[in-house]
Amino acid sequence: MTKTYKAWQTVLVAVACATVLAAAAAYLWLRQSLPAADGEQALSGLVEPVRIETDNLGVPRIIAAGRSDAVRALGYLHAGDRLFQMDLMRRKNAGRLAELFGAIAVGSDVKARTYGFNMRAKQVLLKLPAAQRSYLEAYAAGVNDYLQRARALPFEFDVLAYRPEPWQAEDSLLVIFGMFDNLTAWAEQYERMLTVMDQALPAEVVTFLTPDSDRYTDALQQHAPARVPSGPLPIAALHALLSESLPAGRALAHAPEETMPGSNAWAVSGAKTADGRAIVANDMHLGINVPNIWYRVQLEYPGVLAAGVSLPGTPCLVAGSNQHVGWGLTNLAGDFLDLVLLEGDTQRAGQYRVGSEWRNFEQRRELIRIKGEADKELLVEESLWGPVAQQPLLGQKAAIHWTALDVDAVNLDILELEQAGGLQQAIAVANRAGGPQLNVLLADSTGHIAWTLTGKLPLRRSGDGSIARSWADGDAAWSGYLAAADMPKSVDPAAGFLLSANDRRFGTELPYSVGRNFASGYRAYRIDQRLRQMSRFDEWSLFNLQQDTYSEFYTYYQQLALSVLTPDKTAGNAELNGLRNYLLSWNGRADTDSLGLPLLIEFRKQLIASVFSPFLQRCRQLEPDFEYSWNYVDTPLQALLDSRPPQLVPEPAQHDWQTFILSQLTAAAANLQAAHPAVALAALNWGEVNRAEFSHPFAKALPALSTLLDMPRQALAGCGGYCVRVTGARFGASERLVVSPGRFAEGILHMPGGQSGHPLSAHYRDQQPYWLTGLPLPFAAGNSVHTLTLRPPGTQ
Repeated sequence: MTKTYKAWQTVLVAVACATVLAAAAAYLWLRQSLPAADGEQALSGLVEPVRIETDNLGVPRIIAAGRSDAVRALGYLHAGDRLFQMDLMRRKNAGRLAELFGAIAVGSDVKARTYGFNMRAKQVLLKLPAAQRSYLEAYAAGVNDYLQRARALPFEFDVLAYRPEPWQAEDSLLVIFGMFDNLTAWAEQYERMLTVMDQALPAEVVTFLTPDSDRYTDALQQHAPARVPSGPLPIAALHALLSESLPAGRALAHAPEETMPGSNAWAVSGAKTADGRAIVANDMHLGINVPNIWYRVQLEYPGVLAAGVSLPGTPCLVAGSNQHVGWGLTNLAGDFLDLVLLEGDTQRAGQYRVGSEWRNFEQRRELIRIKGEADKELLVEESLWGPVAQQPLLGQKAAIHWTALDVDAVNLDILELEQAGGLQQAIAVANRAGGPQLNVLLADSTGHIAWTLTGKLPLRRSGDGSIARSWADGDAAWSGYLAAADMPKSVDPAAGFLLSANDRRFGTELPYSVGRNFASGYRAYRIDQRLRQMSRFDEWSLFNLQQDTYSEFYTYYQQLALSVLTPDKTAGNAELNGLRNYLLSWNGRADTDSLGLPLLIEFRKQLIASVFSPFLQRCRQLEPDFEYSWNYVDTPLQALLDSRPPQLVPEPAQHDWQTFILSQLTAAAANLQAAHPAVALAALNWGEVNRAEFSHPFAKALPALSTLLDMPRQALAGCGGYCVRVTGARFGASERLVVSPGRFAEGILHMPGGQSGHPLSAHYRDQQPYWLTGLPLPFAAGNSVHTLTLRPPGTQ
């Protein structure tokens, strides 16, 4: 027995030692790929040495003798901290993810290859001004120098058993195409939806269901009446649709995604501040992964001192400030993509009509390599108006006509914001730039502010582009883009501030259409309300506004729910009485300890699905995958719920609206409880439901490493789209920035996660606690903790 025990003891000790040694070896292996932060390093192509001083958050201060050297150093730093992220982004937009991840990524590759981003990036590069090409080439050289000199590459490359290819200048354009895709490609799905509705439903019903405004937007934009205002409730037409509806199947309507890429930004003029300074604030709302999409940096070279957030894979300072002007961005959320129905003929295979002619489709054959499987050949047809979508629309081929696919509409002029000497110069730069369409909020060092747009705005010959049409006869095509000089703008308004929250800012006052399905106006309304109420305007007060969690938006649904929980319904009914008490306990905010809000959010979603699905059965008959989702859905929903026509009860078995609404509330409560069985509904606070799930791309494949790779799964204050503080499980403010140009010391900037994409770096998650709890970090790079000098080869 003793010998057996000793034998097992020896085995256990051996196993423990082996485990410790393996862990130590893994740790040392991982540490090899940490970039050097101190010392000297040769960097080819430099004109003069570059000094990089890094602070306690890993934020670099790049001090260079010229912009080209600064850009080259930025490429070197991006590669050191974010190389795998950069490679994934270029691969995704080139349609080459399946090479690494197998069949699961084929759909993504098919989409990117159909767009032809890989081909168009090369075409755009050739058309760029020489200076912009030179910056992309300098950036690429910096990335490649790191690739060649690194002791080891990030662990992800070893796990996937490949080495990244050298960075090319056009790869930076692939990353920018990814931003186009993220911010504007969603318009295709809305156009498909509207086209089906236009074919299937009476016009008055389509108008009712798809207004381009809500009550918050109407209150803000009285000078800009809606192009498609909410029409009268079409009772007879809706009743006819309800009468012929098929047996209930899957829901055909759902609440709009609360993860639509967007942002908040506002600028306050010197007329509002105690010392005459103008201030810009910006929090950009995007999907949040590990690492975060942005990389903080400060650039110093003759004539320029600028800081903010850059986009790894590009030399762009996306949001930030120099000494003269600060800028923040929000997604314009307009419509810059049209589907063109292609007229064919059964006798003319491979052709489509253009006027009186029949043209042959050009064809591209794309080879998609799939890890572990045979290659897939994809045939992409190109038309005069763009590539043909892989998915037909109502059984007809449709071409994708999109500003992102027009090489004449894409440039890197936005790079010049970094060097802008004042407000008017910054406006001019923004207006002529050819990137994703964005609102730009500006503040300058003399106390002035402005709002304008960047990105090309299409001019349509007829219609607003929301419904797919044939362009064969030329009457529905685009006639070019709005001239830079004619882009909308506002400078120093009497109110003393300007703001954008992806809301509709345009209407019938413009002779052209910008879009229809902008974000709910609630966030903009709340920001406007708070700015008008403020008595103190400084960086701290504006930073606090970015974290406002009040949500008047959901009070409508609280009052609706309480209106059906009448005393006669709740008397003697413990379940309903509990629901009433739970809803009454809501404090009007989306704080982590807020009670009641989880049910209100679920109740609204339940109502949208149940109220509208019965009216949409014709759409499903035309398009089996049809779903209705509209950002202004609350306008028609509340119109129905307020008027409650007895003949339009969505579920006739419920007999009346009161009974129907109560049934939806109890169904929502059951759904919520089923999703959180460990917590009694009465105790279910918002923080239990709204938790961060910011994960590394490997987290699902390597769940054992989740603790090392992912951010902590912690409760989040804020909500998705209907609070100023926008948060969600994998979505939220990808940065929060507040700064006055030339006053960096008082500025604030933080972001989720940290600077580094390396899990052993001290800067992998060191900003996460500040972002999570809403604490400030300095806008500018702090005191130097590390110093790295990059020198031209052969110099001392």
